[in-house]
This record gives sequence, structure tokens and C-alpha cells, in this order.
Amino acid sequence: MKITVVGGTGTVGSLVVEAAQARGHEAIPASRSTGVDVTTGEGLNEALRGADAVIDVSSMPTLSVSPAVKFFSTAAKNVLAAAEAAEVPHVVRLSIIGVDRNPHGFYAGQLAMEKIYNDAAVPTTILRAAQFHEFAAQTLQRSTLGPVVLAPRARVQPVAGWEVAEKLVSLAEGQPLGRAADLAGPHEEDLAEMVRAYARSQGSRRLILPVRLPVPMMRGMAAGLQLPREGAQLGTETFAEWLGVVGDGASSSKTDT
Repeated sequence: MKITVVGGTGTVGSLVVEAAQARGHEAIPASRSTGVDVTTGEGLNEALRGADAVIDVSSMPTLSVSPAVKFFSTAAKNVLAAAEAAEVPHVVRLSIIGVDRNPHGFYAGQLAMEKIYNDAAVPTTILRAAQFHEFAAQTLQRSTLGPVVLAPRARVQPVAGWEVAEKLVSLAEGQPLGRAADLAGPHEEDLAEMVRAYARSQGSRRLILPVRLPVPMMRGMAAGLQLPREGAQLGTETFAEWLGVVGDGASSSKTDT
């Protein structure tokens, strides 16, 4: 199969490309670095032409509602329009567990994107996954204030990025499902403790203070609204296992295979 991976040079996108290639597919990464811009549609028609499936993992870093809704809505419309024009038979989109239960901040954008995919003329599958193990590193970076880290308290059940990538490719190989079963990791974790463990694994001696952030999105996470419900699939790699093999915090145990 020829699979175009939209957002294919990012953290999860690069893993999807690797997983697709390992399964014998021709994987084409499509991102700004390859001349594709999902916010303007530039390069999308060319990138999707001749694809047997598209996996869309495009994203942006923001915690604010307006930028998130604008980005994900625009990107979804542009990707789906290009897929329809190219007569792509299946588009698989990555989302996040619980965005309907906690439709705030970044998750508001994900929910808006899901609604557009649900109404698409192109056959689609949406996979909601939990936060990746790499979320600890990202949170550490965003929460550091000089010598202090304000680590947010949240209930999460993180999953290995490579397991999400393999699932996305497996879905692209099959028939459109509309919604696939959610995918989470094997154990619930406290995000603040994940941040602390990751920081210590990198040799950091900053003071790490667990805090409960008052913004609606983080209150929802602290209440467990991003945890998997009955019927979800569970991955195998734990956060502790990922932490034991991670080098610089940018890859997991299977990113080199």
C-alpha cells in the first residue's frame, strides 16, 4: 500500500512512517518540511495523489481553545477535501481519549476535528489514544520556571508512541470503522510523578512541585476524564519500561526498529 502520513515528520508521525515501512508499505511523510501545509492546503493534493490510505496525525502545541479549534478544523477540512479530490478510499485520524468529556483547551480543537471527520464524504476511521509516554518530557519543558517545575496533577494512562503508530497502520490496512476502540497504556499514572521521574532520569535536580492547575482542561484531567473506559484496548509498554530505555526523552524502546 501507498500510505501518506500527514504530520509524518513529528513525534508520532515519524513512528507511523517507520511502522508502515516495517510492514512493507510505501510511507510518504507530508508536513511543512516536505512542502505540505494543512492550514493552507498547500501541497496536499500532490501528497495524497495515488494514496491507498491516509493517516492524519497533524497537530500543533497550544492549550488555548481558539487556536486549537481553528487549526484542527481548518486542517481537517483541507485534508478531507484533498482526500476526496484524490479519491482516497480511507483516511485514519488520530484523536485523544475523552475529548467529548473534557472539551476544553487543546481538546476542544480535537473534538471539533472529530465532528468534521464524522461528517466527511470520504470513508474515515478515528482512533482515540491516551497521552504518550513522551508527554512527561513535553510537560516538563512547558512547566519549568527557572529552577522550579510546577508539575500539573492529572490522572493519565499513557501509551507507548510506537504502539499507537502500529495501531494506526493496522487500521489503515483495514476497512473504515468510523470509530475504532480507544487505545491506552497498561497502567494509570499521576502526571506530576511522571514528570518527576522523567526529570530525574535526565539528571535534573530542579525542585518539582506538584500543583493542581485551575484551568478547565487540567481540572478535567485531574478528575480522570482522559482515562479509558470499558472496551478500550490496552498497550503493553509501561511508563517505567519506557523510562528505563529512553535516551534523550524523544523516543521509546521500539523507535529504532
